Amino acid sequence: MPDTRPDPDQLLARLKEEEAQAQRGKLKIFFGASAGVGKTYAMLSAARSLKQQGVAVLIGVIETHGRAETEALVGGLERLPLKEVSYRERTLKEFDLDGALACKPQLILVDELAHSNVPGSRHPKRWQDVDELLDAGIDVWSTMNVQHLESLNDVVSGITGIRVWETVPDHVFDETDEVVIVDLPPDELLQRLKEGKVYLPQQAERAVRNFFRKGNLIALRELALRRTADRVDDEMLQYRRTMSGAPVWQTRESLLLCIGPDERSEKLVRGTARMAAQLDVPWHCVVVETPQLQRLPDAARQRILKVLKLAQDAGATTATLVGNTLATTIVKYAHEHNLSRVVLGRDTGRLPRPWRTTLAEAVGAQGNDLDVIQIALPPHERGNRWPTPPTAGDEAGAAITEAWQPYLWSAAICAGVTLLTAPLYAVLELTNIVMVFLLAVVFVAVRYGRGPAVMASFLSVGAFDFFYVPPRFTFSVSDAQYLLTFAVMLVVALVIGQMTAGLKFQARVATQREERVGALYAMSRDLSGALMVEQIAEIAARFLKSEFEARAAVMVADLQDRVALPPPSPTSPAGIDAGVAQWAFDHAEAAGYGTDTLPGSPVLYLPLKAPMRVRGVLAIEPKSPARLIGPEQRRLLDTCASLLAISLERIHYVDVAQATTVQMESERLRNSLLSAISHDLRTPLAALVGMAESLAMTQPPPSGAQSEIVGAMREAALRMNSLVNNLLDMARLQSGQVQLHQQWQPLEEVVGSALKAMSGTLDPKRVRVALPDDLPLLNIDAVLIERVLCNLLENAVKYTPSGSLIEIGASSSSDVVRVLVDDHGPGLPKGREEAIFQMFERGRKESATPGVGLGLAICRAIVEAHGGTIRGETRPRGGARFTVELPRGVPPSLEDIEDVKPAQEHI
Repeated sequence: MPDTRPDPDQLLARLKEEEAQAQRGKLKIFFGASAGVGKTYAMLSAARSLKQQGVAVLIGVIETHGRAETEALVGGLERLPLKEVSYRERTLKEFDLDGALACKPQLILVDELAHSNVPGSRHPKRWQDVDELLDAGIDVWSTMNVQHLESLNDVVSGITGIRVWETVPDHVFDETDEVVIVDLPPDELLQRLKEGKVYLPQQAERAVRNFFRKGNLIALRELALRRTADRVDDEMLQYRRTMSGAPVWQTRESLLLCIGPDERSEKLVRGTARMAAQLDVPWHCVVVETPQLQRLPDAARQRILKVLKLAQDAGATTATLVGNTLATTIVKYAHEHNLSRVVLGRDTGRLPRPWRTTLAEAVGAQGNDLDVIQIALPPHERGNRWPTPPTAGDEAGAAITEAWQPYLWSAAICAGVTLLTAPLYAVLELTNIVMVFLLAVVFVAVRYGRGPAVMASFLSVGAFDFFYVPPRFTFSVSDAQYLLTFAVMLVVALVIGQMTAGLKFQARVATQREERVGALYAMSRDLSGALMVEQIAEIAARFLKSEFEARAAVMVADLQDRVALPPPSPTSPAGIDAGVAQWAFDHAEAAGYGTDTLPGSPVLYLPLKAPMRVRGVLAIEPKSPARLIGPEQRRLLDTCASLLAISLERIHYVDVAQATTVQMESERLRNSLLSAISHDLRTPLAALVGMAESLAMTQPPPSGAQSEIVGAMREAALRMNSLVNNLLDMARLQSGQVQLHQQWQPLEEVVGSALKAMSGTLDPKRVRVALPDDLPLLNIDAVLIERVLCNLLENAVKYTPSGSLIEIGASSSSDVVRVLVDDHGPGLPKGREEAIFQMFERGRKESATPGVGLGLAICRAIVEAHGGTIRGETRPRGGARFTVELPRGVPPSLEDIEDVKPAQEHI
């Protein structure tokens, strides 16, 4: 019978976990397929019912989206004031985490778990705020949609065509104490949209055409229900693991296939895979490593690993189990994983053996809650029955010698014990001599295993009878009581031998696993102190050399996502294929040996997948390729690859943080220096301009050559003054000292002011302005936006041929107003469309055009201070285009202005 006693270590760990959970708050998520299904409404309704029962409920943040039904439920519930956060000269309202911690209610409602907080908040995501509330012992209720789950984000975007950027890690959803699914049929949701209960009428019409199509809603609904069902299934399995020996609960159909070294196991795998596909159920495939299996020849072991790989490719969850008996181990695994049907093979070519219990009968007897399915196996082909007899002369002799050597040693040990005890016959009692023979059986079992131990048991009984039981030197027995002694001695010897061999086998397996865990621990400890990619590669090579006798190399991707080949070294694989490595990186899938992609390659390529992205590729060339086939070996490799990827990502972000710190400090020092120098330069520059103008007005006026020198001096001083002003403005913008004086202004006036300011350097005939008549008023700082346009026009003058046309246009949408500045020059350098907006960056570094590269940086700083964006691109027909997008607000009505005037007059 299977051992149903609980593991004391697991019990202790579970008690500690339950103690920690008791001190932590409970999280409840109202989960839905899309917006509008009623998650917030359901949460508020449940909260009101709980308040009537005397529970202190506090609303932390609720997003009603103007829905009257939801707003009505807010009344009567205490509400925590939102915190005001300044961001880009605007005041935004966010959830007050510190206020919630100070109040410490029994239950707090925090809507929209996937929400991103305003930059500068304590946590970037709202789910992190919720986690801090839970750590403080506060129960939290929240809401989220299926498209916000990190693992389903790309699936949802593929269905709807819309990418959702606000996501929640899956572990938050999986570790939630309770999930309430809020479901609504697609037709009812579409009807709610038409009635304006989800969005405003114009928004609802646009939503129905895009995201809220019926097909999308059906697919999202299925995803939500399946994800919730998977979570419930995981909860059920977790609960069953706390119940030792619990019978299988047939809440979900599932299959368990057990395979062995038989070459016909492939038929079992294919048959079970077809059965699982027809039933649409998950299935597992396991092999049980018994002591007999440990003594299999290499060919049979490789066959088992190939069949396990076939099952894994067919969609099975594979595992290698360790146990003394097949039936007990299979039943235990089925109970632990709640697998209701066990699939076994039935040999049709073997004669029935009524005196022997088959594996199917043993599984059925020990697991009376399991369904046992048998698949008929064809008869063995002649000459292909396992174990395959050796046929070559030398190899056959070596195989026979190796197979019989433990038995020969067993016989020799029994003979040696007989010779050693012979002189002690007159000194020792027969019972003590029996103990010496039993000791020999134990030694043989520990050293050589079960078969030689059984042989030693029979030889020990025979030797004891022949040499020590009267009459000696004959198998005759004078006293019938010795027959009982022989029987007991034989049984004890067999039992001790079998138990010793089994314990030795289990100890060997436990030692191997402990060595693997210890190696992983040592590797992770070394990786935690690694500060360079070369150190990580050296640690990986050392680990794989010791565990797999393999040569390995770590290939890290560069900024262009190109995998670089490692430098040649004795520890690197010899036949690395750059194309295969790049394919593994691009597709985030393993390639090479043992995979479906280029399986003939001697090198295995594993992508190094970190939490944020793929960081590189691990290339492994084993001395014995078979060591990479087994499921445990692949799991060990995957764990190794994950540790390496996390270490590479850690180093990457350490470099990013150091570079950012250095850059911030450099910019701070540079701004301080520029500000000081610029202030000191303005006085002499003003004097130079004044002297140049004075020289031009002297009597008599300067001659032709002198006039040119005076004009050039004045232009150079003015150009230098413009550069100094740019430096001062950039320093003020980056230090946050510039305050916006925003007023509602027509864009036409700002454009006209910019053209007037540029009249000295820009020929009005080169500019064509095309502004629509229906442009709205903009809430802007007219002086700063004029500066933006002047800088863009100045760039167009510098980098375009003389006399070429410069065009200024504009358009508006429901959200933004776009201003376009086009020229007919060479366009922007390819790949530097974003870099030109950085400080001291110029479009073409080799250009002789004067400038220090601050104009566009100032433009971006001003536009972003207004809450807008600016970008540059090369037009398809040539020339550069700069697009400025400014937010379109709601200007005050005439009635509001008239109401303000009397108040101002009164003041």
